[in-house]
Amino acid sequence: MNHFEKVQSHLQELGISYEVVDADQELILANDEARGIKQLVIDCEYPIIVFEQFLLELKSPRAETYQRLLQINRELIHGALTVDEGGKRLIFRDTLQLENLDLNEMKGTIEALGLALAEHAHEFIAMAKGEYR
Repeated sequence: MNHFEKVQSHLQELGISYEVVDADQELILANDEARGIKQLVIDCEYPIIVFEQFLLELKSPRAETYQRLLQINRELIHGALTVDEGGKRLIFRDTLQLENLDLNEMKGTIEALGLALAEHAHEFIAMAKGEYR
């Protein structure tokens, strides 16, 4: 079983629905409504696997908003919150090694994303509305 097949097998074992967007580029979109995950991009770029989940568009971000995002980053079990080049799109991102990737590592990344969404939902909603102060 190659790395891409292993990733798909892990997703199936975790009960996460997914769609192979580009088999040649080894690109997958995964969804898990129970965890609040929608169109999680999983990109197998040997030797790593990249997980990226767009979270929200930041409305009127201020220094305090970015400071709070950095504080939330410290609490994350896996991955990190990042922003795009324009500083407006908030993204969860994690990378793992493909060579030794096991089910527990993938599960940890996905559960960390779900946990971050659950624990900070009210703040993320306020940031999306431009009401975060």
